[in-house]
Amino acid sequence: MINKIKLDDIELIAKKAGIAIMEIYRKDFSVEYKEDNSPITEADLKANQIICSSLTKLYPTIPIMSEENNEIAYEIRKNWEYYWCIDPIDGTKEFVKKNGEFTINIALIYKTTPVLGVVYVPVTEDLYKAKKGEGGFKNGVKIPLTRDDNLYIIAISNSHLTQEYQKFVEKISSIKEKKVVRKGSSLKLCMVASGEVDIYPRLAPCMEWDTAAADAIIRESGKLICQFTNNKPLIYNKKNLLNPYFIAK
Repeated sequence: MINKIKLDDIELIAKKAGIAIMEIYRKDFSVEYKEDNSPITEADLKANQIICSSLTKLYPTIPIMSEENNEIAYEIRKNWEYYWCIDPIDGTKEFVKKNGEFTINIALIYKTTPVLGVVYVPVTEDLYKAKKGEGGFKNGVKIPLTRDDNLYIIAISNSHLTQEYQKFVEKISSIKEKKVVRKGSSLKLCMVASGEVDIYPRLAPCMEWDTAAADAIIRESGKLICQFTNNKPLIYNKKNLLNPYFIAK
C-alpha cells in the first residue's frame, strides 16, 4: 500500500490547505470552543474539509482519523491496516494568537506505526516530510542538518509550560551550554528531526494526531520519540488516543 502513495501528492494537499488557512488567518475570524475547552476556528474546519476530501479522492480505500471528524469506535478502527491520521491545524492556540507557530499535519499509519508524514508551516512555507525507507527532508534538503554551534538546545511548549518542564530542564546535564527555545505545535518535533533542536520533552497531554506526522519524520531522520516512563516508541490507534508523556531526542 505505501508504495502506491506519492509523497508529493500529500505535500500538495497540505499546501492547498495552507492557502485556505492563510486567507482566514489574514482577516478577523471568530473562535469557538469544544467541550474540552480547546479552541476551534473556521480555518480548522476548512483545512479539514480540503484534506479529507482530497485524500478520499486519491485513496478511497484508506480510512481517515482526524481531530475534526466524528470519533470512530475502537471496535471499527482496531481492524484498520493503514489509515490517515490528520490534524488540520496543530496549534490552534498559536493560530488564534497569530504568532505563526501552527502546522498542518498529515500522517499515514501502518497498524500502530507512522510510516509517512508531512508537516507544513503555512506562515513560513517550510515543509517537512518523510516516507519509510526514503529519509526525512526539510524544504527538499535531507535531514538532519549540520549545526556548528556549541549549544545543547532544549525545546519546550509555548502553551504548556509547567514546573515539570522546568525541573526536567534543570536536571539535564550536558558538556555544552544549555539553551531553551519555546515553540508551538509540532514545530518542536520537526526541529528535533532536522537537528535544529537536541531534545524536546512533552510533559503535558496531547493526542495521537498531534504527533503522528512529525513522528514519521523523526524516525526517518534517525532520531527517536520514546515514552517518558519506559523508553519505548509511541504507538498509534490505541483505544485511548491520548499520548503518554514522551521525549523526542
